[in-house]
Amino acid sequence: MREFTDQEKVRRDTLETLRTIINPYPDHFVRTHEIADARLLEDGTTDVKVAGRIVLMRKMGKMSFLTIQDIKGKIQISIKIDMVGEEAYDFFKKYIDIGDFIGVCGEVFTTHTGEKTIRAASYEFLGKALKPLPEKFHGLTDTESIYRYRYLDLITSEESRNKFLFRSKFIKKLRDYLDKEGYIEIETPILNNKPSGATAKPFITHHNALDIDLYLRIAPETYLKRAVVGGFTKVFEIARCFRNEGMDTTHLQDFTMIEGYGAYLNYKDNMKFLQNMLQSIILDLFGTLEIKVGDKLVDLSGTWPVVSFRDLILQYSNIDIKVYNTKESLLNKIKEDKIEIDSETPLENLGYGNLVDQLYKKVARPNVIGPIYLTEHPIDLSPLARANDDDKTITDRFQLVINGAEIINAYSELVDPVDQEQRLLKQAALKANGDEEAMPMDYDYIEAMEYGMPPISGWGMGLDRLVQLLTSSENIKDVVMFPLMKPKD
Repeated sequence: MREFTDQEKVRRDTLETLRTIINPYPDHFVRTHEIADARLLEDGTTDVKVAGRIVLMRKMGKMSFLTIQDIKGKIQISIKIDMVGEEAYDFFKKYIDIGDFIGVCGEVFTTHTGEKTIRAASYEFLGKALKPLPEKFHGLTDTESIYRYRYLDLITSEESRNKFLFRSKFIKKLRDYLDKEGYIEIETPILNNKPSGATAKPFITHHNALDIDLYLRIAPETYLKRAVVGGFTKVFEIARCFRNEGMDTTHLQDFTMIEGYGAYLNYKDNMKFLQNMLQSIILDLFGTLEIKVGDKLVDLSGTWPVVSFRDLILQYSNIDIKVYNTKESLLNKIKEDKIEIDSETPLENLGYGNLVDQLYKKVARPNVIGPIYLTEHPIDLSPLARANDDDKTITDRFQLVINGAEIINAYSELVDPVDQEQRLLKQAALKANGDEEAMPMDYDYIEAMEYGMPPISGWGMGLDRLVQLLTSSENIKDVVMFPLMKPKD
């Protein structure tokens, strides 16, 4: 049996009384303006209808003030007994609480303290809240409650509301930019027969009707490239992806990314394209390319420098991956230099490429303020990327790194089906030997490639992580509206 606080019991009793007088949950209210738009109206504008949640209220003798709010703004309402009538005023004082919803029709004016207000000629009760808002409207203060009860966080925190409005605006600008550049948005499957498109540990689920195990999508890559085979020369998807790996302030197991693919392009074309795209959108949203991230000022202007994977690791360690170019020699050097690497998969089970990646993430990436384009990744780390024409041990690939976080991963795509088959066979062998992040063989994708692929360059960008950066948020959960939480029980 559920237990209720004294306040909740009073509100429930009020609700039962209301049911005998009115319908406490009506089905609609016709508004003339959103709250934010009503605040811009000239004083004297009449018949203005707005609606929202009551977040502040001062009930007095013959006149009361309340503030109503929606996601974009709030406005003060004055309710006077001689305007709405004695019966309606008494109803307001007796039955309406903070947290309830109300619709108001009236005239706009500005108080002597400069507060834009609507003088109510009438109002309608639009919904009863059975639980009170957090005490004194100070909002939620502990982090877990903020994530678990995001709806309360949105009601009580303007900063939180602004972050999610920014996220929505950023994604819209992104879509608009890609649309202008001729990219077509499509959708690819979330349930996959093979966890392909990235080196990552997948989530496994079961399809009852087909009686087969499936994987939640780790990336939309191989299906987007199938679309290129089918004739889409520029294609993208904003995709929810799932990787059953570690959780920290910049990583979640379920996250949103955008991937785009362009036929007849190479990775250098995409370096220019993505720099122009991000600089254009960020300048449009902020009016500047100098972004404050915590206590740092990150300058996103100019041409972003290009640094090789090898040089960046050498800059922050005593390890040259050109010299330590096998799994055994690199692992021995890491142990010799006493570099402590946290990895869910034992280092001994990792392939050479993933071992290099773990080393980079430990010694080099945290030191990058950026932005930089990181290039020349080992081929073992990039099973879907095109090998460099001059050095077959590296790929035509880059990552955009800003403030220690990988924002974009991109490369010239491998379009040779024979080479791709050989690389996936090596990945499958690594997977069989315990490397859980290695990719499996995917003959369905190989078959699509065998019908012919043009030159392609593709890129993927973590939207959560980029919005985290641009809003200077400490934790990636701060910009994910409803992050997964462990049940309280």
